[in-house]
Amino acid sequence: MVLIINNIKADIIALKKTLELHNIDVDTAESGEEALKKILKNNYCLIIMDVQTPDFDSFEVVKILSANKQTKDVPVIFLSALNIEKKYIFKGSETSVVEYITKPVDTDLLMLKVKNFIKIYEQQNELKEIKDLLSKEIKIRKEAQDNLETKIAERTRKLVLKNEELEMKNHELQQFSWVVSHDLNEPIRKIQVFIKIIKELYLKNDEKGIDYIDRTIKSAERMQTLITDLLAYSRLSAKVKPEITNLNIVLQDVLSDFDYLIERKNATIKTTELPAIESIPSQLRQVFQNLIGNALKFSNTENPPVIEITSELISDKSFDSPASPEGKYCRIIVKDNGIGFDEAYLDRIFIIFQSLNDRRMYEGTGIGLAIAKKIIEKHNGLITAKSEVGKGARFIIVLPLKHE
Repeated sequence: MVLIINNIKADIIALKKTLELHNIDVDTAESGEEALKKILKNNYCLIIMDVQTPDFDSFEVVKILSANKQTKDVPVIFLSALNIEKKYIFKGSETSVVEYITKPVDTDLLMLKVKNFIKIYEQQNELKEIKDLLSKEIKIRKEAQDNLETKIAERTRKLVLKNEELEMKNHELQQFSWVVSHDLNEPIRKIQVFIKIIKELYLKNDEKGIDYIDRTIKSAERMQTLITDLLAYSRLSAKVKPEITNLNIVLQDVLSDFDYLIERKNATIKTTELPAIESIPSQLRQVFQNLIGNALKFSNTENPPVIEITSELISDKSFDSPASPEGKYCRIIVKDNGIGFDEAYLDRIFIIFQSLNDRRMYEGTGIGLAIAKKIIEKHNGLITAKSEVGKGARFIIVLPLKHE
């Protein structure tokens, strides 16, 4: 904002009108006393003052401004018709007056100077803001630097202790899992044996009793499967050294385990050459077992199952990475023509105990894919699936050739 000081109202109005035409905010004062009160209350980027004022000394006003810390840097433009008297010019210079313009005022020249002062004022404010921000930043950084080493040391100490604690708990959990698995499996096995004896010896002619017995046997089998799967899931936390693994051998072992089911369902298995990678063979065997087992389990009743296992080398750790003979990763796809699923529920299928299908129709614990995901992630790999309801599913795995 620009302050105009003049005791002649007509001159104030004319000058104010000129400045406002250039979108400049203007304030006015008609006396030295009024001007000083306003200057102390408001921030002005420029003061325009008439030299000849009968009721106050313009130069005294400027001296007062120069002596005040708040106003000492505010520039002043003197307007005067007394350009022939050098004493006024010298007097203005002594009081740090920035500009001295004679009357009649050249409007273009005045506006040029006014805009320059406004621009300088804005730049000074920007610089001040930047300086303040830099000062705060330097202060913050200095404080942070002073405490950084202490905080890092303390944080490292806590992390080491926490890691040791987690390793101990992990070891205890694995021992607990083994014990619980054994203790739970033993009574279940006895239940299965005694139930079958009851069925064979005492219920040969009781259809309703046989139905209840068969349901009990199935429930016991599901419980046994659940315990086995939970134990397998807990084992994944154990540290095992990876080794060079021929995935073709792993896959053939899995297919051999499913010989009876493949024959019973008249399934077709198509495979291509798989690579040898650094891995934990038993864990990848479990991945193939879960994926192929699901493909056989969730087959379409109208057509025999067709399962395709393909592989190719790729350049990057990405599902969409282009194929590359020199790639450091492999992409393995297990494709089937089964019942499929809605991709809207993709995230759920890899969560433990989550199942998208009716467990009365399709037996299972909802742990298999959670195990597969955890194994792939332990191998620094990726796993996802593509599917449509009724159109089968494709499970896509990306694994590094060398263990990282």
